[in-house]
Amino acid sequence: MSLPTCHALPLPHPDLWRASQISQGHGPCLATGHAGLSAELPGQGWPCGALIELLTPRGGIGELRLLQPALASLPANRCVVLLQPPHMPNAASWKTWQLDPAQLLWLQPPTVADALWAADQVLKTGSCAALLCWFPQIRDDALRRLHGAAQATDTLFVAVRPLAAAQQPSPAPLRLALQPAPGGLLLRFIKRRGPPRDAPLYVGLYPASSISSTRFSHAPVDRHSSSPAKPERTAPALVG
Repeated sequence: MSLPTCHALPLPHPDLWRASQISQGHGPCLATGHAGLSAELPGQGWPCGALIELLTPRGGIGELRLLQPALASLPANRCVVLLQPPHMPNAASWKTWQLDPAQLLWLQPPTVADALWAADQVLKTGSCAALLCWFPQIRDDALRRLHGAAQATDTLFVAVRPLAAAQQPSPAPLRLALQPAPGGLLLRFIKRRGPPRDAPLYVGLYPASSISSTRFSHAPVDRHSSSPAKPERTAPALVG
């Protein structure tokens, strides 16, 4: 007995994907600047208007350098918000990346509740090009609310969370676990739209000749300033 012909049917839910859809876009995407990584992402880039999770063993291992090409492509007239990063932003590093420190809005709220309120407000206004948050701890319902708010925007919304959070559920359509590796990072795909990928992906972040000199200065939030600055926009003393 012959089998009936199968016809392509609409997907019953937008969160369900066919394996063939890895090469198809799903909403606006921002080029990653890393060819190998882009090839593994639907739309060939970071999804905008959605929660992206980067899971790290600690803050400042290279997560910002991973995002740097995408940040450099954002409109110069829109802010990039850094919400409770592990260290104060280093304006000199941003300049070497051809990023304007005047675009930075550094927020260091005193409480978790204040941080969540700030993230929600940034997303609801939709006026910022990117929102990068470091959340040592956050409830699932809070993540869902922020993801929902992001879906009404074209904002690049990235949450950096502890590696242990990989065992927890999340509404994020893209979750990557990051581990330091010589000259770059090893990325493990915890969750993505499309077929699973078990093998880690190596992304080089430094030229081979500069690995030794940059090994301990991965991100522009890694270095402490000699003088304290008040969280908000990058301190004028750092910009000059």
